[in-house]
Amino acid sequence: MTGYWDPLPTARRLVDGPFLTGRWEQRNWRNVPGPFYAGETDSLAIGRLDAPAHICYDDDLGGGFGSEFIYRQPVNEAETAAVINGCRAELYQGYNWDGDDHWTIAAVRDWWRDRGRVREWAVAIAADWGADTHPHWGFNADPTYLSHYHDAAQGHRDYIAYLDDGLEAYLRGYLFWLDQRREPRAGELLPAL
Repeated sequence: MTGYWDPLPTARRLVDGPFLTGRWEQRNWRNVPGPFYAGETDSLAIGRLDAPAHICYDDDLGGGFGSEFIYRQPVNEAETAAVINGCRAELYQGYNWDGDDHWTIAAVRDWWRDRGRVREWAVAIAADWGADTHPHWGFNADPTYLSHYHDAAQGHRDYIAYLDDGLEAYLRGYLFWLDQRREPRAGELLPAL
């Protein structure tokens, strides 16, 4: 995708109540810049059931599932519906869609410059959670959760691939959006990161 597509008009049509109440100050540092983000979320790790191409899980609870975060912003109506459904499943209502009110051009560029930290974390957790001998298979080392960890590891690998190819183009379009508050027209130059 070149440019930027605003998902919020579609999201507003899909939302039937106030469930996007996460706080910007609590957002997970792994969230990619854009309108959607996760703040403090539960540790059920079910957002990927609806939005596997957009939601990942961290390990901030000491090896087990911690919180959710947005690793890829939606770029069409179907993806926006998936993200909304993934957000809706979160018990603490820790997601929000007001990122456009908080991200600045400088903040997006700072996040991009620090992407190595995100990538390093994602590589390590993908290797850990993708192993067949994961030490944190739920309670009492129960291997019942192996497929859940493997799916989460696939999300981390997808995040790495997106960091390496695709996210830069999205963020350049998002910078244009933050500056102009409109989608770029064909042929318009996008800002550099």
